[in-house]
Amino acid sequence: MTAPHTPALATPFTLGGHTLRNRLVATAHATAAVADGAPTEADAAYWRRLAQGGASMVITGGTAVAPESTLPQRYLTEAWRPEIKEAVRRRAEAIIEGGAVAIAQLVHLGRETLGAGTYYAPVSAAAVRSPREASAPHALSTEEVRRVVDAFRVSAGNSVQAGFHGVELHAGHGYLLAQFLSRVNNTRDDEYGDPIALLAQVIDAIRTEIGEHPIGVRVSVEPGADSGLGLDDLVELLPRLSAAVPFTYVNVTTGVRNTYVPGMATTRPPLLESVARLRAAVGVPLLVSQGFRSAVDIERALGSGADLVGSARPFMADPDFARKVVAGDERSVRPCTGCNEGCRTFEPTGSCSVNPALGPPESATRRPAVPLLLTRPGSRRGPVAVLGAGPAGMECAMTLARGGAEVVVHDPAGEPGGQARLAALGAHRTGWQKIVDHQRDQLADLGVRVLLGTTLTPADLAGYSRIVLATGAREAPVPVPGELRALSSTDFLHRYADVVPQAPRVAVLDDGFGWWQGISAAESALAAGAREVTVITPGNGFATGLSPENRTQLMNRLTGAPLRVVPLTAVTATTPDGLRLRNVMDGHESRLSADVLVTVGERLPYRPDITPADGQSLHAVGDCVVPRRIAHAIAEGRAVAEELAAAVSA
Repeated sequence: MTAPHTPALATPFTLGGHTLRNRLVATAHATAAVADGAPTEADAAYWRRLAQGGASMVITGGTAVAPESTLPQRYLTEAWRPEIKEAVRRRAEAIIEGGAVAIAQLVHLGRETLGAGTYYAPVSAAAVRSPREASAPHALSTEEVRRVVDAFRVSAGNSVQAGFHGVELHAGHGYLLAQFLSRVNNTRDDEYGDPIALLAQVIDAIRTEIGEHPIGVRVSVEPGADSGLGLDDLVELLPRLSAAVPFTYVNVTTGVRNTYVPGMATTRPPLLESVARLRAAVGVPLLVSQGFRSAVDIERALGSGADLVGSARPFMADPDFARKVVAGDERSVRPCTGCNEGCRTFEPTGSCSVNPALGPPESATRRPAVPLLLTRPGSRRGPVAVLGAGPAGMECAMTLARGGAEVVVHDPAGEPGGQARLAALGAHRTGWQKIVDHQRDQLADLGVRVLLGTTLTPADLAGYSRIVLATGAREAPVPVPGELRALSSTDFLHRYADVVPQAPRVAVLDDGFGWWQGISAAESALAAGAREVTVITPGNGFATGLSPENRTQLMNRLTGAPLRVVPLTAVTATTPDGLRLRNVMDGHESRLSADVLVTVGERLPYRPDITPADGQSLHAVGDCVVPRRIAHAIAEGRAVAEELAAAVSA
């Protein structure tokens, strides 16, 4: 009998004397569940749960080696301090208890401040300003560089003494070790003018400190002439480094600050087509990472020469990502959408917009959520009606069904998804469709009836014990007098492919909050071939509501596009061929030629008027309470289901 085929991603791999149970690695990231530079119990709980989900190796990020790389909030782990070893030990033990190899990534930020005020001067190989910073850094003296080497040595020793199997040196993303590797940023004339000199000395010093424990090196293909670390540069430098000093593996990724966490517009792993070239250049085990979310892409990378494949955000969205992919159960993976919202805000810790089980330190196993109870608690037994097949409604129905309750979902729309499906219609925003498809598929697998295109009467609702309103929000019209054709952003996203060819000069009137409704309208118009797009906003800028990563990547996409932004301006009226504008500060009036006006209106809760029968309860969740983000909708959908599950199935 022929043995069943085992995918390459499911096969074990030996690395630095450790056996990895598969080829899937949770690459460096952090939740900032750190207090005064020391990991908390919530931090250990996060890593334990992740490791239990099947990752073969877990690399913890956000671990600084020197005071000048700390931030005032102190949410980076301060690895040079021996007094925090017990807290770090909890982190290492949590990973190992979960069955994974534990690696601590060590970083010195150098000239990059992460956009935060610091108590120390930024430093670098030379006084070459980062394009992400307002000032050039202090150029380290030869003696100061040697102190950096020792800082890495001490931090590596502390990490291994605390229980980590090994360390990874962060020599990518534009941080200090990468700054020395770059011929553009390293203009020194001492011994450290050789791009590999600092990194080689750090590896050698750490090897002396920790013996044969694994030492990995992370590098990144960094776009832009200011980085000096393109793929060609790395292919030249990596063989030189490995010849100069031995290390255990190399981890190759892409990007610099604000681009190394790609948004939805990046739909395939950026390094996938470069794996074979990287494999030929390095003689140590090769870990490739960045954007790997599907078994198909992971298998392609392994087939092209990678030994291991790394992901980060997919493990935040679903800590069982590795176990499910190895088992061939990719359909059940709760998908990372690439939205770069919860995972990049650190308010107060990182979270995930689509995973309500990831919460703040005081509630580490759930995101706080309070559904709105519109009646007294119900006393009936029986099925639950969920009105609305958006993210809140589908999450509610999934959770109820898994708890054994009978549930039926109704939605007057012909397709599920609500506001998430609308957002996914925009150019470069298709990532939202992933969570819609996931929830829809899970409901189908659970046998939940989803009745689309249905309008319910009071008689239809009479047989249910509980009613959950997840009816979402509607965009309010923006009254602008005049004759020019005007569409709401909602209507425009449904129709832009047909509208723009007939109206190639598009004006977008934003609401001033700089969020995705106006941005998606502008990007979608450009994608449809608009000759010119003008964004008018009463606010003081463009895309001001986005995270730094999303805003940077948006601006990179729009460079060279026929887009103009008119800030601090209102539209007072339209004419047959354009708009009348008024500056909101000085009242100056002007005109703008346009063929169509797209308006961004306030999102208003849509809550149908339903009178519950005796004993029925009525709850509201998501945007029909107050329009907010998808994170609130999903968390409230799950919370109300958990609240109702025991009562309705008793």
